[in-house]
Amino acid sequence: MIIKIEGYFFQNLITGPLCTQEELYQKYIQAKMLSLNIRDLPDIFCRLHNFDRLRFEDDTEVGFVIDTDTDRIYRPIY
Repeated sequence: MIIKIEGYFFQNLITGPLCTQEELYQKYIQAKMLSLNIRDLPDIFCRLHNFDRLRFEDDTEVGFVIDTDTDRIYRPIY
């Protein structure tokens, strides 16, 4: 499963085990609570939940997008 984490200052791609949108939201909230700086969120998320970072490419199709500005998680439409 490939996930895009995007915010005002960054865009990251991560990959890890399949999970539902609800499970992903719980994982996101857990990582966010431990992040002092939102820019550290992708690294903390990956360490906590055994995900790996990928090289960012804008045309990569992802399963979910985590928007750190609005705390929304959604499936993009391609």
